[in-house]
Amino acid sequence: MSWIHGKTVLVTGGASGIGQLMGRRFLEEGAARLVIWDVQQQALARVVAELRARGHDVSGFVVDLADPERIRAAAQEMEAAAIAVDILINNAGIVTGKVFAEHSFDDIARTIDVNTLAPMYVARELLPGMLARRSGHIVNIASAAGLVCNPKMSVYCASKWAVIGWSDSLRIEMEQGKTGVGITTVTPYYIDTGMFAGVRSPVIPILKPDFVANRIVAAVKSNRILLRLPGMLNLVPLLRGILPARWFDKVGGDWLGVYHSMDDFKGRQ
Repeated sequence: MSWIHGKTVLVTGGASGIGQLMGRRFLEEGAARLVIWDVQQQALARVVAELRARGHDVSGFVVDLADPERIRAAAQEMEAAAIAVDILINNAGIVTGKVFAEHSFDDIARTIDVNTLAPMYVARELLPGMLARRSGHIVNIASAAGLVCNPKMSVYCASKWAVIGWSDSLRIEMEQGKTGVGITTVTPYYIDTGMFAGVRSPVIPILKPDFVANRIVAAVKSNRILLRLPGMLNLVPLLRGILPARWFDKVGGDWLGVYHSMDDFKGRQ
């Protein structure tokens, strides 16, 4: 029987994209309850209603992850409703696809708030319960952009580099303390969900949402430490370590086309 069976799962940004797919997969794996946090009220209501109609125990909370007070309030609402989260999926994220000089202060702040600070705030609210039960799992979805710098993604890259450092440090703390709480860090390449509409990648394949969702759920089941997708991304740390910066620019930027992947970025409209 899967460790997921009978557990309560919270997915941020779970009303669309891979967040929605992961929620469904966790329920298929036997999760007893799914909790979805999302800023899109109509999409959230639709997904919750659909899953409830199929007989699942699903709760939805409208949460703007850029607002720490709303995160705290939602966590308190869940505690009052006796919802104890066993598996947290920090999935929600945003991207502003333009050169850094064109970013507004609000662009910068909101990207860091949602992509970097929110996963920390949400984990900080829910971790004490996991520690008390000596059981739990947190998945932090970073990005391949946390491994490779990329034009028109500077603030996004910064936000995801920070998540990787925090997430793996948290893992070590949990392991040293023998807490029973697992931490998985995920660094996917572009995913075909609409968030990166317009992106071109002539060599490295753009990932399919179902594939990513299935691999993340499998990573929770196996308590995997790090999941890089696709697998060829496992070579990135080695190449960055042995190649001079200009050579890495040539390989990653020119030969693989990564540095021009955002040239025609449109994003989710």
